[in-house]
Amino acid sequence: MDLTIQNLRKAYGGHVVLDGFSHVFPDGRVTAVEGRSGCGKTTLLRLIAQLEKPDGGTISGVPEGGLSMMFQEDRLPPQLTAAGCLRAVLKRTEDRDARIDAALRDLGLSGDALTQPVSAFSGGMRRRVALARALLYPSPLVLLDEPFKGLDAATRESAVDFTRPLLAGRTALLVTHDPEDAAAFDALRLRLDEA
Repeated sequence: MDLTIQNLRKAYGGHVVLDGFSHVFPDGRVTAVEGRSGCGKTTLLRLIAQLEKPDGGTISGVPEGGLSMMFQEDRLPPQLTAAGCLRAVLKRTEDRDARIDAALRDLGLSGDALTQPVSAFSGGMRRRVALARALLYPSPLVLLDEPFKGLDAATRESAVDFTRPLLAGRTALLVTHDPEDAAAFDALRLRLDEA
């Protein structure tokens, strides 16, 4: 089922962020949500995730299987290791630890880093753990808020390569300021400040 937004409105005090926004996000496709800072990209994700309530309009088609979200902030439990952060969102299965190890390795996280709490990680390392956490959670809807922000070119490339197969067949909204992200995921494009 498509994710359908109709006449969505959200204001903070007297500042209207979204005003009558409507859009259909096709099931099983990635949509790159672009636009100037402050046009409501993050607000849109937070409304879909029901972290905030709209002032008007409707959101339908959020799948029963739930959603996973990567925020602009990492929101990782600081005392856990990278693997611990991923175990916290994954059901115990025979291959869970192997999947976690492979994901962290694919994202360039290995060796001594795996024994440290994420509070000791650099911002880019925490970003990659947060990305893995959102993608490995088995949800049909994925919301990613600037997932590659702050990564150098080589790390960004490996993060994109890691992400691409994990979004296949899932509905995803990818908030970005980088037009290359839309091309990397063969994404539909939505300019929120022009919608």
